[in-house]
Amino acid sequence: MAKLTLGFASSHAAQLKMKPENWSLLLEKDQRDRRMSYEELLARDLPGMEAQITQEKWNERYDACHAALGVLRNTVAEVAPDVIVVIGDDQNEQFSSANMPMFSVFFGTELTTVKRGGARDTGARPRRAWSLGQDDTEPDGAFPADEGLARHMIRSFVEDGIDVHTSDAMREEVGIGHAFNFLYRYILPEGNIPVVPLSVNTFFPPNQPTPRRCYEVGQALGRAIESWESDARVAVMASGGLSHVILDEEIDDMTLTALAAKDADALANLPVDRLTRGTSEIRNWVVLAGATEPLDMTLIDYIPCYRTMAGTGCGMGFATWQ
Repeated sequence: MAKLTLGFASSHAAQLKMKPENWSLLLEKDQRDRRMSYEELLARDLPGMEAQITQEKWNERYDACHAALGVLRNTVAEVAPDVIVVIGDDQNEQFSSANMPMFSVFFGTELTTVKRGGARDTGARPRRAWSLGQDDTEPDGAFPADEGLARHMIRSFVEDGIDVHTSDAMREEVGIGHAFNFLYRYILPEGNIPVVPLSVNTFFPPNQPTPRRCYEVGQALGRAIESWESDARVAVMASGGLSHVILDEEIDDMTLTALAAKDADALANLPVDRLTRGTSEIRNWVVLAGATEPLDMTLIDYIPCYRTMAGTGCGMGFATWQ
């Protein structure tokens, strides 16, 4: 049977992809974000925020994030799994409000990535002005997927009572979503390990899964991997999180503490009203926790990357389970 040998998780927020001297470009984005009132956030009492948004602090935290990514990259190389299941969220890349599954498994044989602004980019994903400050490492090409494991996961989920959505094709003009191509961008640039994408609707109501359901699906994923008739060594990745836009160190600490303690009940009862916007991607980490119950978590680093005086930014987390 297959063996689950590694779990790992990484934030994939915009500040990872931008040199720290460009983080200031995100101020305009935050001020124009219709999902929140920047002025109300700015009016909060946030002691010490001035010290959080200096160029020196930004440089320090950017370097710490990329050092943690280096640890993940080296760990994956050392473990050398035969296949990686990537748990991520779709943000109107393959799905839309016309068809937004709660959980979806891709069972095709190939994953395509499309570089924004590249020859294959038809303009379906126009670049925002602030994104011009991002680095140019976005992959463009085709990478192997593991149809065998994907089909086994689907059958196993169905037998476990999980009504899972499936897909074996993607929008060619968009390619695989940001949560999944992040793996190739920073952790597996060689793209030489087959991948199975597991999409979780973390973002969009009304069918976002509860944290409890995420943990249960993660447990089912672990059972599926361990019951696969293969000698493959499997890794599972959670892509995204932690707190986004409105940086919330409290919810980040609550999550990381529960993950380290293997506290399934605490994870199942994370406050849903705080799992909003990109912070909702914490659900991906909860799925991973369910899948990796037998393994122990090591927190590589947690870096609160503030970017404005209003306390906006992203809580960057990096961890392994072995």
